[in-house]
Amino acid sequence: MLRYRDFFPLAGDMEADAIQSHDVPLGDALPLGILVTDGDGKCLYSNKAYQKLCGWTGDELVGSHWSSVIHPQDHDKTVRHWKAAVLGKDSFMCEARLQCSDGKVIWARRNAALLTDNLPARGYVHTLEDISTYKSHERARRKAEEQLFDEKERAQVTLDSIGDAVLSTDIDGRVSYMNVVAETLTGFSRQEAIGRPLGEIFRVVDADTHEPVADPARRAIQSDRIVALGANTLLVARDGVELAIEDSAAPIHNRHGVVTGAVIVFHDARLSLESTARMAYLAQHDTLTGLYSRNAFYERFEQSLALARRHEKQMGLLFIDLDSFKGINDVLGHDSGDRMLVDLAHRLKACVRTSDTVCRYGGDEFVVLLGEIAQPDHAFAVADKIREAAAAVMVIDGRDVALQLSIGVSVYPDDGETVDKLLKVADTAMYRVKNLNQRPVAVRPALFFGNRQ
Repeated sequence: MLRYRDFFPLAGDMEADAIQSHDVPLGDALPLGILVTDGDGKCLYSNKAYQKLCGWTGDELVGSHWSSVIHPQDHDKTVRHWKAAVLGKDSFMCEARLQCSDGKVIWARRNAALLTDNLPARGYVHTLEDISTYKSHERARRKAEEQLFDEKERAQVTLDSIGDAVLSTDIDGRVSYMNVVAETLTGFSRQEAIGRPLGEIFRVVDADTHEPVADPARRAIQSDRIVALGANTLLVARDGVELAIEDSAAPIHNRHGVVTGAVIVFHDARLSLESTARMAYLAQHDTLTGLYSRNAFYERFEQSLALARRHEKQMGLLFIDLDSFKGINDVLGHDSGDRMLVDLAHRLKACVRTSDTVCRYGGDEFVVLLGEIAQPDHAFAVADKIREAAAAVMVIDGRDVALQLSIGVSVYPDDGETVDKLLKVADTAMYRVKNLNQRPVAVRPALFFGNRQ
């Protein structure tokens, strides 16, 4: 049986002469770094591989403590580990950096075991292995894992922040992910949903027949393309509440282009409808008064013009301006001025038919379009009715306020056949009225009707 002195001839009986041999010691033939120490940890023998790793010769190592080659930053921790192993008479293994003689730093894995040789403890045998490449790969792997985790966390935060619900499945149609909005709309938490068949979580039916709708994820997987959910579709939430939704599903591919599942993106269709309706309303109406906007007025004019021509009727156009409205704003404040405009808008609408158009043309300018009137006097009568309605006292912030309007009137087709011509005639007439209203005489405001007075 081979004994340790057969491998390490210089670590034999210290009281006897060292074994002399012309043969290469077996220890030097091993690729693994070998170090033999006494019970105090001082070097008795090192093989060529160990000397190559640390950069010191065998003579330089003999008598030195094995820990002298440990990097200063790892030294204390490694020695503490060693002492604990010695006290427990246990094997020792650690990974620590070595400070080589040329200043180079390498990572090494050290194992140490008690040398007994059937005798009381005489020292320890250490094996040393260069693991720098392994550590480099480990750092790269750890960095990649951290980057992957960061990307996954960033994707999670992003998907939870968007307004649409996102739900994905694996190739077998089982839920693999859902974001916060999907949890809210379906009524299932992420933990409850993952791993369950999509049909149990994402229940969609036809709004008219209440028959189940074809699974969009399965359609996307089978066709390998983006598919849209049919119109008029309802999502039946966990509590039975039915919600109109719009959605699409797309296949998920791995890096080899193979379909591995599907992702469904859906949202509450009510929000879309309400938002679309709101946007359409704002595009056609003044936000303060609720009256038609200037752009809407032009559209309404063209519609009324077509009807007037078809039925051989006339139209009336009233251009209205509030006298001294800036002064009212300065005295009462802009909030009070806004309330006056809103009140005036209600009074204007009350003076005309539902088929007529009342428009806030500018800040304190309004236009009224009277469609299909039988004769010009009808437009004059409405103008007088509006003036009197505006003159009725309104209470603003505890103050009685009576508005005075300057109104110019034009009539189609007598004063023009285009919107620009009719507006110009009515605007000119309105300014002639305004000039009379500003004269320091107590006279009843006159109404100018185009080229009439």
